[in-house]
Amino acid sequence: QVHIVQSGGGFMQAGESLTIFCVASGTTFSISDIGWYRQAPGRQRELVAAISTTDNTLYADSVKGRFTISRDNAKNTVYLQMDSLKPEDTAVYYCNVGGSYRSNTYYPHISSWGQGTQVTVSS
Repeated sequence: QVHIVQSGGGFMQAGESLTIFCVASGTTFSISDIGWYRQAPGRQRELVAAISTTDNTLYADSVKGRFTISRDNAKNTVYLQMDSLKPEDTAVYYCNVGGSYRSNTYYPHISSWGQGTQVTVSS
């Protein structure tokens, strides 16, 4: 069973940068596609970024050019670097491991979610 631990959230000012990450165990991380999602209050969970096993990446239009997803297979870790943060980036961010990256989108694994990390951006 996959165990995912997220870290790195916080309270930020608009324009600042923050990196969040998640560490996965109980899975072959290097052959896992991975996605980052976020959910703001009163809104549906949305895909923010994803990375394939071959390091292909995709981003939501709202974060393109500001966020960067990366992975370190030796550490079973995936990162989401968030630059030029905006108040609308405020949400709980979730890591999903082992879904499917295809057709320029990411389909989450139904049960492999991190516990969530709160990111709050103040103007």
